[in-house]
Amino acid sequence: MSWITYVRGDATVPSVKGVKIVAHVCNDMGGWGKGFVLAVSRRWPEPEAAYRTWHRGRAGNDFGLGAVQLVHVERYVWVANMIGQRGTRTGSKGAPVRYEAIDTALARLAGHARDLGASVHMPRIGCGLAGGTWSRVEPLITGRLTAQGIPVTVYDHGD
Repeated sequence: MSWITYVRGDATVPSVKGVKIVAHVCNDMGGWGKGFVLAVSRRWPEPEAAYRTWHRGRAGNDFGLGAVQLVHVERYVWVANMIGQRGTRTGSKGAPVRYEAIDTALARLAGHARDLGASVHMPRIGCGLAGGTWSRVEPLITGRLTAQGIPVTVYDHGD
């Protein structure tokens, strides 16, 4: 079994060879404009446009908690928009993070990574604006990705 590799840096600039998937968590309301998605949008316009189109057409597609949308952004780079949070604000039902949805999305992501022969790169998904804790998310990544032999790098931004 492999382990998660932790590095300092920007998850939108994975510095390994081969096919890469940059994975992140989105909300189920169609909102895109805070957190890691800003870094994604600065680098590539396609993931935001695809997410907004996916949300607009949700009555006739799979948009919803646990869903994954793969967007091709460069020759060897894909972005995985994973729906893993209900809404955008903490309320009476707690933080927006939905661990079950992240788990489902990671299982789907594993299939895409295997099909593409890709490594996965991400920030600490679900732990920023979604309000989740890494101690709950990390085992999901380990169980769904690294235990299946898929290399995962987690990026901590900053100095």
